[in-house]
Amino acid sequence: MPASRDYPRALRVNEVLRQVIGEELERLADADERLRLLTVTSVQVSADLRTATVFLAEMDEESGAALVERRGQLQRVVGRQVRMKRTPRLQFLVDPAVREGARVEEILRRLEAQRAERDSHPGHPPAAFPGGGRP
Repeated sequence: MPASRDYPRALRVNEVLRQVIGEELERLADADERLRLLTVTSVQVSADLRTATVFLAEMDEESGAALVERRGQLQRVVGRQVRMKRTPRLQFLVDPAVREGARVEEILRRLEAQRAERDSHPGHPPAAFPGGGRP
């Protein structure tokens, strides 16, 4: 079977796992404060379905420890709710896209503040930008 035919299936599996794990984390947060405010942004299963990386918007040390403690419980929930040949081993990471997005937003805020500062002093020449262009 060509790999391209498996791609939509992998996307469906990723989405189902994201929903199941997100809902279970919400339920577990009632009993464990360390799991509050965790947002599952995506899940990516490996090609052999043995592992699934759960990407979170944020994760501090306490939340990470709680996730490691609850990994088996989360995997059992996945095993009960998702029909798969094998239940993947879950690993948890902060979503790099969220981190990069926050970094880009910070850069844009700084540029906007610089522009506002420059515009509030009309006698000053325009600021130079990389490449010699203007904003």
